[in-house]
Amino acid sequence: MDLPLVVGVDGSEGSLRALDWAAGEAARRGLPLRIVHASVWEHYEGVRPRLGADRPSEQVYAENLVATSEERVRRLAPEVKVTTDIRPEEPVTGLLEEGDDAALLVLGSRGRGPVTGMLLGSVSLSVAAHARCPVVVVRGRESKETADHGRVVLGVGDTAASRVAARFALREARSRGCELVAVRAWHGPVLESAPYPLADSDQLRTYRQQADDYVDSVLSDAGEDLTTVTVRRKVVQGTAHQTLLEAAAPADLLVVGARRRHGAFGLQLGQVNHAMLHYAPCPVAIVPERE
Repeated sequence: MDLPLVVGVDGSEGSLRALDWAAGEAARRGLPLRIVHASVWEHYEGVRPRLGADRPSEQVYAENLVATSEERVRRLAPEVKVTTDIRPEEPVTGLLEEGDDAALLVLGSRGRGPVTGMLLGSVSLSVAAHARCPVVVVRGRESKETADHGRVVLGVGDTAASRVAARFALREARSRGCELVAVRAWHGPVLESAPYPLADSDQLRTYRQQADDYVDSVLSDAGEDLTTVTVRRKVVQGTAHQTLLEAAAPADLLVVGARRRHGAFGLQLGQVNHAMLHYAPCPVAIVPERE
């Protein structure tokens, strides 16, 4: 049985855009979609409420929310099989548990919490940092469920997670029928602090060639047929943050890997991934390295 795509909803504009994105993704992949609202109303009441007129307002809100979300998906993607659930838990806990049996978790970039002006909601950041499955945080101004730019961007980092992310990105590009742009930033340490170039052209060519070779090795090790996807390599001298943000501007999805480490901290997102989750102009997929 195929694992479902899971989308978290809370009624915010961000979660509605995530819902639309998830509906399109489920349709492309031919997967079921599970709509989840994690609510703590039951904890506040202390007991499981009766299904009568005295139901707490948060319960009524949750039921209306998942019902209208399901109706919205059925209008957008009638071919997608939809299920819903209301979990009486804190959102992060509930969504992480859902992710244990999901092909993908989809979240909005901001929720309806008290600090709505944050660049990225605390729930989305916590789930992206700890989920065992890939997580997509739907960012950017556009919310169409179909590809607009015909491009998936892969950020090629220095860890083994880049190979898992490359596999995910290649499959995304294939399902969308678009190109994959594999991006890696490089720099010569000598040049960083010098007012004038101190490295000769041979040194620069060496740095660039090493970056090119590394991108090729990551793509080759992804275990996917590269002949079925148009792949472009983009190796740029500069910082990873700025290079990825510029490459993602005309993209439908930015894919980056996250290194898994043992212990209480789980995934290590790193500074670059944090920056992408806060500032990327398009949806961002965080793909964890498999244990």
